[in-house]
Amino acid sequence: MKSLNPPDIAAPFGRYSHGSEVGNFGRMVQTSGQLGLAADGTIPESVTAQAEICFANIDAILTEGNMTRTDIFHVTGFVTDRAYMADYMAARDAYLAEVTVLPASTLLIVSGFTRAEFKVEIQVSAAR
Repeated sequence: MKSLNPPDIAAPFGRYSHGSEVGNFGRMVQTSGQLGLAADGTIPESVTAQAEICFANIDAILTEGNMTRTDIFHVTGFVTDRAYMADYMAARDAYLAEVTVLPASTLLIVSGFTRAEFKVEIQVSAAR
């Protein structure tokens, strides 16, 4: 995988790349959007805690697919309010802290999810 960050455009806002090139690979994993729902059914109040659950779920899915964070080539995040952007981005950046070839990333502000308590949803695409 290769990060694509042309020098003649503004740098990314955080720990991601403007684009990702995936070369020869044999398998791909696409996660469903993960919500901040803990295994015990609880939903934390904070955006950061919800995002951490989303990323932990993504790690579990990637592990099930015999992949890791380093195989992610795109992250899509959804938040229900602009006020949640910084907390989401900080959680994403922490999640990718040890990744050296950064994936592309998209963040969208949406009107809501299936339950009003959910503030963030995250999905990823990975290839190996």
